[in-house]
Amino acid sequence: MRSLFGRAPKEKPTATLFYASDVHGAEPCWRKFLGAARFYDTEYLVMGGDVAGKAVVPIERDGDAFSTTFLGEHQTGEGEAALEELLQAIRFQGMYPWQASREEIEHHRTDSAARALLLDRVINDELKLWLDLADERMAERGVGVFVMAGNDDPWSCDETIAAASWVTACDARVVHLGPHEMISSSYANTTPWNSARELDEEALYKHLKGLAEMVEDPSRAIFNLHVPPFDSGLDTAAELKDDFSVVFEGGSPKEIPVGSTAVRQIIEEYQPLLSLHGHIHESRGETYIGRTLAINTGSEYQTGVLHGGLIKLNGSEVTHHQLISG
Repeated sequence: MRSLFGRAPKEKPTATLFYASDVHGAEPCWRKFLGAARFYDTEYLVMGGDVAGKAVVPIERDGDAFSTTFLGEHQTGEGEAALEELLQAIRFQGMYPWQASREEIEHHRTDSAARALLLDRVINDELKLWLDLADERMAERGVGVFVMAGNDDPWSCDETIAAASWVTACDARVVHLGPHEMISSSYANTTPWNSARELDEEALYKHLKGLAEMVEDPSRAIFNLHVPPFDSGLDTAAELKDDFSVVFEGGSPKEIPVGSTAVRQIIEEYQPLLSLHGHIHESRGETYIGRTLAINTGSEYQTGVLHGGLIKLNGSEVTHHQLISG
């Protein structure tokens, strides 16, 4: 159909989405992620994993007074206003404030099992608050929200995500963004940190192959895979020694590809329309693997900056893509 002026009307995208990953417990980043739906007028939000933080900050309470050690600095204060300022600062860094008595804090300091249970509990308590906020705000706007955990996240996060009322848990299944199928995987290939969700390349390929085989039309599909493809420019990081210190070469850190050969093989074989990745915070960028547009949005969660990607799809084409920071 052509307009009165002889030009075809602009086609409406079949899907407009905002993608981000690796917020690691930083509450400002999560709020910005949700805010992107309104700001960029998107139909869908996709969170690509590593949603949880990694540390609890104990705050000793004694009546109205409090004290803690945060970022290596001992801090004391009094009153609700001062306490709220501290809580916000802790959450800004992707950590979890925990208010307790001196006796409780000392018990958890000396009992590793108790510490592990505490971390798991506070992670899921905070994650539920995040999801409740998404349920409330995005349901009102009718924005589809898809969330999965990442390799750093405890398995208990999956149950918390699945319990959300509006947010869709998308890991290890096929979901739909309009006419576009999306598969998701929270696994990474092996890392020096022996994180919660790691597989060797052979096992990871088998896992991804099983998901990809469920897709009816790869030419319109989205592969939301936490780890980026090997040697793609989206997986470059400093090489580490066995003691986790950085390898230097010529006075500078030696950078090597650390992504997954299994992920690359799956993309090469199935050629989805779009592949979305995180995991390697410092390797933000985009590339093509065959016809597939592959994106790693990167992460600077500790600064409160959210890196994301705005993407518009039309059938079997990506009509717009833009890496965004804010």
